[in-house]
Amino acid sequence: MSAAEERPTADVATVEQLVRQRLAEAFGGVRGIVEAAVPTATFTVCYLTTRDLKLALIIASALTAVLLIVRVAQRSNPQFVINALVGIGIAALFASRSGEARDVFLPGIIYNAGYAVVLVATVLIGWPAIGLMIGALVGDMTQWRRDAGMRRLCNRLTLLFALPCVVRVVVQYPLYLADQIAWLGASKIVMGWPLQIAALLAMVWLLSRNSTPLSDPGGPALRA
Repeated sequence: MSAAEERPTADVATVEQLVRQRLAEAFGGVRGIVEAAVPTATFTVCYLTTRDLKLALIIASALTAVLLIVRVAQRSNPQFVINALVGIGIAALFASRSGEARDVFLPGIIYNAGYAVVLVATVLIGWPAIGLMIGALVGDMTQWRRDAGMRRLCNRLTLLFALPCVVRVVVQYPLYLADQIAWLGASKIVMGWPLQIAALLAMVWLLSRNSTPLSDPGGPALRA
């Protein structure tokens, strides 16, 4: 029996409670968020302090390796650590090919622009990304769309999730064009996980309202 099947769900009575439960799983909880943030923050701080790209990459990579070893030793999911390691590697590739320090930040700008476009597009076509995430977790990609309240909530959550990406591109791309390395580094820290966590807190607030009853007769299938 899977962990999802073992969790008690009889007390889940609203859309917000159900989605809050599924999002906690998808983001890996507090530990997953911290593990994904620490390597990137370490790299940015080291680079701004030393202006030594190689040293900053070595320190950030070493820290990421330690986090990965801990995850493997505990036989737990290393997804967020691996994502951070890939991000550092891509940043190093961009910077080494161009020889410009500002290109360390270019992958992040491209990523955020693409991510924002995709997230907003899922809302526009009626298949919000948060809803698809829930569907994937429960093994039914369409059940959630049968409840109007669930669809509206997933639209709002998806737009909130996209907002940090939009803000980062709007602020950081002009700084990139102006070759403002210090401001790029500062904005990467301030508008990185702090901004993402702010968006997640807004999502938690929305979910804490517990105001939308599950109206679809087939809704319990989502709780399995």
